[in-house]
Amino acid sequence: MKFSHKLSDAIHILAYLAIFQSGDRSSKAIAASIEANPSVVRLLMADLKRAGLIESHPGAADPVLTKAPATIDLLTVFRAVSMNHTLLHIDPKTNPACLVGANIQGTLDELYGRVQAAAEAELARLTLQDVIDGIHQRAK
Repeated sequence: MKFSHKLSDAIHILAYLAIFQSGDRSSKAIAASIEANPSVVRLLMADLKRAGLIESHPGAADPVLTKAPATIDLLTVFRAVSMNHTLLHIDPKTNPACLVGANIQGTLDELYGRVQAAAEAELARLTLQDVIDGIHQRAK
């Protein structure tokens, strides 16, 4: 199973921009922090720009946050990145002739919907400032 790191990388980019406001904010420098290719960073930054979370200008390595970190909730970041936003996935191919196979998808869909709603509510409560504070605390 392959996992997407887009959300954590997008949060990483935003935290980097907030912490290194006067440092090197090029996609190359941010990519070195994430240990990713600069093109991956540029794609994520395009998502963040479309969502109104950052401002940048072509040819200039000066992206900035458009809002204070305390006002950027992680649900907004989650929704900003281009990815499948469903946290849990159901096997679509089960045996309809079996009692379990015929009913598991609908049952799990309902239960997973509750988990998704709870996760999104928690992401809405958490902010980029919480992430930045955690980074600074762990760095001590």
